[in-house]
Amino acid sequence: VFPNKIATEQQSLMLVKRLLAVAVSCITYLRGIFPESAYGTRYMDDVCVKILREDKNCPGSTQLVKWMLGCYDALQKKYFNNYWICLQTITECYHFKFKYTHNGPLLDFSSKNKRNDSTITCADTKKASILLIRKIYVLMQNLSPLPNDVCLTMKLFYYDEVTPSDYQPPGFKEGECEGMIFEGEPMYLNVGEVPTPFHMLKVKVTTEKQRMENVDKSILKHGGTNVPLQVLKVDREDAEEENQDMNV
Repeated sequence: VFPNKIATEQQSLMLVKRLLAVAVSCITYLRGIFPESAYGTRYMDDVCVKILREDKNCPGSTQLVKWMLGCYDALQKKYFNNYWICLQTITECYHFKFKYTHNGPLLDFSSKNKRNDSTITCADTKKASILLIRKIYVLMQNLSPLPNDVCLTMKLFYYDEVTPSDYQPPGFKEGECEGMIFEGEPMYLNVGEVPTPFHMLKVKVTTEKQRMENVDKSILKHGGTNVPLQVLKVDREDAEEENQDMNV
């Protein structure tokens, strides 16, 4: 997963693609979306992770891999804005947001602890990446089981000012709505962030509040709860909500 150095836009882009694949694979594996046979085993330093792969006996995993390749296409073209993985209507939502600078693709969420790009080392990126995956593991293992009839879908959002009006990445079609409805009361969590000299990746999770009742409160850093209920909107301006943060 980790290159020896991140000195170019291409090296940074490749790392972002790999981290996205690892995160999505971990989420689907730990939530039991696909069978064991749909995953291979890899290691991020000393952390064992499952990586989703095409499995002829599991059409769903093959479809998700194709979707991920479509995400890579939009990311490489610098059209990508938001990437959401949604389970049911809506039980859980995993949110990645993408922003770009003249230096290359940027996953930027207006971090409160802004750092000068020149101070970010490969060691910083590696440490943050491993911590992010560990936090995902902790959260996934503490969420209540999913319904038996769970359905996974993805939504992509783009920067309208640079994206051709007829563009859709492979595997995707034009959608109709920018909001998603929660049946229950949603709880918002900031899971973590990963910096590189070119990128900042932050993962957010939204789930039904009642599904978090059994989570060990020591892994959550409580924040404000003045967030809109029922409808989850795309945050195009990247305003900082008063979310709750995982603190592992």
